[in-house]
Formats: sequence, structure tokens, C-alpha cells
Amino acid sequence: MPNHQSCKKRIRQTKKLTEINRSVRSAIRTSLKVIRTATDKDAALKEMPNLFSMLDKAAAKHRAGFNANRAANYKAKVAQVINGFAAKA
Repeated sequence: MPNHQSCKKRIRQTKKLTEINRSVRSAIRTSLKVIRTATDKDAALKEMPNLFSMLDKAAAKHRAGFNANRAANYKAKVAQVINGFAAKA
């Protein structure tokens, strides 16, 4: 265990941020899975605003390793998946 007060605080902060990052990452992955496993375009389009919102919030606060560019890449990949539904139909 650390002896310095600042080290103790740093451990508390890291633990808290790790939990937040894990939660955000899990929510994004779950939403992404819903879109990728959707059977029709309507189901995917219904989940898309939710995912985009989570990506934007994560990028704004630099949560779970997301920055603006990474969020944009995720959005582009989701758009490809949704456009793939149109090609199949």
C-alpha cells in the first residue's frame, strides 16, 4: 500500500475511472452487437442513434479510449453495415 496521500488518491481515481471506462466500453459493444446481428434494416436503424450518442459522449470525455477520430471510424463502419442491409434487400 502506498504511504503518500497523493498516491492513495491516485489509486482511488484510477479505480473509479476504470469502472466508468469498462461500463462505457461494454455499452458501446452491446449496442454495436445489436446492430451487427440485426435481421432487418429497421432494427439496426432504431439502435443507431443510441450508439452514435454513446460514441459522441465517450469521445467528448475521452472515455474508454475513444477520441473523435475513433468514434468517427465506428460510425463509418456502422453506416457500412446498415447500407449492406439495403444491398441485400
